Amino acid sequence: MPRAAQQDTHPYEAVWKALSYGLPEAPIILAALLYTHSDWLQSLLSRLAPFYPYAVFGAGVLLGWRFHRSRLLFALLVLTLADRTLVHFAVGLARDRVVLQAIGVLLPLNLAALSLSAERGVLTPPGLARFALILGQLALVAILDREAPAATAALLHTRLLPQWLFAWSSLADPALLAFLVAGGMVAAAQLMAPTQTGRSFAWALIPTFLGLSTVRPGNLGFSTFYLATAALILIVAVVEASYHMAYQDSLTGLPARRALNEALLRLGGHYTVAMLDVDHFKRINDHHGHDVGDQVLKMIAAKLAQVSGGGKAYRYGGEEFAVIFAGRGAEECLADLEALRQTVEDTRFILRARFRSKKKKEKVLTDRGPGQRVPVTISIGVAEKNERHTKWDQVVKAADRALYRAKEGGRNQVQA
Repeated sequence: MPRAAQQDTHPYEAVWKALSYGLPEAPIILAALLYTHSDWLQSLLSRLAPFYPYAVFGAGVLLGWRFHRSRLLFALLVLTLADRTLVHFAVGLARDRVVLQAIGVLLPLNLAALSLSAERGVLTPPGLARFALILGQLALVAILDREAPAATAALLHTRLLPQWLFAWSSLADPALLAFLVAGGMVAAAQLMAPTQTGRSFAWALIPTFLGLSTVRPGNLGFSTFYLATAALILIVAVVEASYHMAYQDSLTGLPARRALNEALLRLGGHYTVAMLDVDHFKRINDHHGHDVGDQVLKMIAAKLAQVSGGGKAYRYGGEEFAVIFAGRGAEECLADLEALRQTVEDTRFILRARFRSKKKKEKVLTDRGPGQRVPVTISIGVAEKNERHTKWDQVVKAADRALYRAKEGGRNQVQA
């Protein structure tokens, strides 16, 4: 029965995980599309709309500076320069042919480069080098627009793609290819090493593309609005990253101790807390190294995340975890916790040596294949809210005492 309940939750978890890749970026883009295609909304928000770009860029600068997010600050810089350059030069067909297409080529490539780079600061040598590179691109476009507009326009309008594909867009083929290349680079990086920041840059390319595609000779369309929306997506990513740093454990991906404390404060009525500890974890670290110890914690966290019975797993600290069962008593949860303990015990923690060079080898922990088996078990202590333990910290302490009894009684067991 516990395993059946566990399997029933998997489809919902898979759907939620799939949806999470587009939250909140997709709703922001959909709202922007709705606004730009709705005369009623534009009329309703006509007094507020002019302040939207200034509010977004102002908030972005404050957050980027406060949280030391140099990539956000440089992204805001390139978006602002692109917008102001369009505003200044988009007065006639001749100049649009150079300026707009040059921005269409350079802007997505700059955003992709920022997404693939590391946080290196602003007033540092790498930061100043980035600043000089961005201003150098601006100077180059200005020089080409002034000295060789015809030749530059011809180059930027080279036919490379079937015309019917993007006939609706103001961007020529080189700019379209630049967006495709930038999108491919960011997507490939996300597949290899997904990050919240990288994902936000990938989504920000969409409103950036829409903004530049709406520009017409002498008419900026909604370019400023869409570029500000791209900046908003990047700003939201900084807020989300700060939240995850505070509330999510970076190693295991489980909610961290602060999230556990707040969840316990929100609970009302009856609930049960289970405290779990990895048996002989120091021995694993001493014999196999801390890297293997970290891999053990991640694999156990993956099992805890699938606990049945409606339990919610958290990393408490070190090798200790916690599971909350809202609305359930300790006796009701014992079968689910016993099934969890048995699942961890039955899991094959296989240690293999993966050779990357003649001098260096990496120890990899897996659940299949040949190699040295590392025995891993957990001990669990359980306590519920009752007349004796009325506060959440009392319940946690009672579960901790039960955990110590489980360890003193021989480990690899559940004690209530």
